[in-house]
Amino acid sequence: MIAIIDYGRGNLGSVVNGLAKVGMRGEITQDPEVIRHARALILPGDGAFRDAIQNLQSLGLLGPLRESLEAGRPFLGICLGYQLLFTESEEFGHAKGLDLIPGLVRRFPTGLKVPHMGWNRVFHDGDLPILSGIPSGAYFYFVHSYYPEPRDGTLKMATATYGSPFPAVVGKGRLFGTQFHPEKSQRWGLKLLANFAELVERRA
Repeated sequence: MIAIIDYGRGNLGSVVNGLAKVGMRGEITQDPEVIRHARALILPGDGAFRDAIQNLQSLGLLGPLRESLEAGRPFLGICLGYQLLFTESEEFGHAKGLDLIPGLVRRFPTGLKVPHMGWNRVFHDGDLPILSGIPSGAYFYFVHSYYPEPRDGTLKMATATYGSPFPAVVGKGRLFGTQFHPEKSQRWGLKLLANFAELVERRA
């Protein structure tokens, strides 16, 4: 079972349905014990960075989330759930994130229409297992006004371009994050979820 963390943000039902289509059961939960014992975690999300961290804190989920990540369980952060992995965000002044990946989440510069919304190509070098079988240049669906700037040179990354290139996917060990929404990205989004499910099964 993959625990889909419910902290009041995100397309939870769409993620559950996407996992079901690739043969994996997802359970939406706010239960710290479920999170502690799940085989894998997905942290979806949309909305404000600071509010999301505060919601996780008030629900008592930050501790179990960190414990699971430190234990090396497979993890997928989606959109805001991806950005929360970083050190901090400049949204509404600086807000502290989970700091699992060193880096700053920045707003797209003036002159670009925000949010960046719609289909965009994602390019990769074939070194991210979560993108196995997905061609470089495949299209995925984005909705976001901010993007991360990682400071970790060991990260594996795939990029998209909106004004300038930004990391659309990152991976480190069994931890992955996508700026786009795989659950809304049709064929290749489902393939990404299938790859994640395979990683979960392989670890088991």
